[in-house]
Order: sequence, then C-alpha cells, then structure tokens
Amino acid sequence: MKSKCAVLLAACLGSVPAVDSFAHGSLPFTILSSSAHAPARRRALPDFSLVERSGKKITLADLRGKISIVDFIYTSCSDTCPLQTADMAKLQEQWIKEREVELVSVSVDPEHDTPRVLTKYAGRFRADPARWLFLTGPKKQIDRLVEDGFRLPIARVFHGNHGSVVHSSRFVLVNEQAQVYGYYDNRDPQAMERLKADVTGLLQHLSLARGIPGGKF
Repeated sequence: MKSKCAVLLAACLGSVPAVDSFAHGSLPFTILSSSAHAPARRRALPDFSLVERSGKKITLADLRGKISIVDFIYTSCSDTCPLQTADMAKLQEQWIKEREVELVSVSVDPEHDTPRVLTKYAGRFRADPARWLFLTGPKKQIDRLVEDGFRLPIARVFHGNHGSVVHSSRFVLVNEQAQVYGYYDNRDPQAMERLKADVTGLLQHLSLARGIPGGKF
C-alpha cells in the first residue's frame, strides 16, 4: 500500500508517470486521473460553476479578461497545501498593484471545505477577497475540472474511515481568454521565476491590446 501511494504521489507531483504500471482495479483507492505531465500551452478550459467563499457563483466567464494563477488545495491538508497557499500569498503581494491579476484556489475536498471553512482558511493567509478567490462546489464537477479541464492528476486515498486527497501542487497560469497558458512547480525557484516572467508578458500583451501606453492599468 505504501509503495503504491508513493508512486501515485510522485505522479501527482509530476515527477514520474508510473501510476499506469498498476491496474486500476487492483488499487485500494479510486484514480481520477493518471496524467503525469502537463499538456501544451493555450488550451481552452471547459465551463464550470463553483461557489466562492463569499457565496458568489463563479463561472469560466469570470476568468475572462483577467490573468489568473490557479492552484488546488484543501484546508485539512498538512503536506503541500500550506506551502502552496503561502506561495500564493507572496504572489498576491507581488502583483498587489495589478488589478488584472487574480489568484484562484480551488478546494479538492469540497465536502469539508464549505465557504465558511474556506473563509477562515483564507484569513490565515490574509487573502484579499477582491483579488484571491477560494472556490468549492460539487465534488464530481471539481474532479472533472481538475482532470479534464486542467489535465492534472487527482486521487482519493482512504485509510479506514479517514481519507486524504493526493493532487498536484502545480500552479497553473490562465490567460485573459480563459486558456491554460503554463504550469509551474512551486517547489522549483526557476519555475516560479518563469511564472512571474509569464505574468509580466501577459500583462504587457493585455495592455497593448487595450491600447494602454506603458502597460499601466
């Protein structure tokens, strides 16, 4: 069991595609996606309808016209999620003056992560509700969005009456057309520098498209 979980965790983190070496029927948990590598850039996302911590409904249309940095977390996670959210908080400060940049954290444990729970969690990281969305909703829809929309792996691992969610810790950059633009490992400083450079490039492109001189918003 431990070796199988380790293989799946490595696949979720994007290091090895070995999860396919096990027959799906032999695993003691449900695999929702075995994709180990991110697809090419500029791929359209499917529509969705999720609930923000404020109670507001958020759809794909709400991402259009902005540059979004998306990650997947859950509030009871004690592994990668706190580090991801801390890094997102740094990005919030990095782009605090750029109103066209928003952060989006999607819970992969929506049955526990209600808007109230997400509000408390977001408060720990001083998440600006106007700039940083925390989304929850039906589990099936979120699972579909993760694996079919963002093409990232996710699995639910059960230990008796308890369970955890194994998921990718990658950040995803979504351009103003609501297309996947790039994937970034938050544990890799070079990847995070590439993320910042790509956000800067998208901001410049957006300002030129809107005829704003000097890239100022």
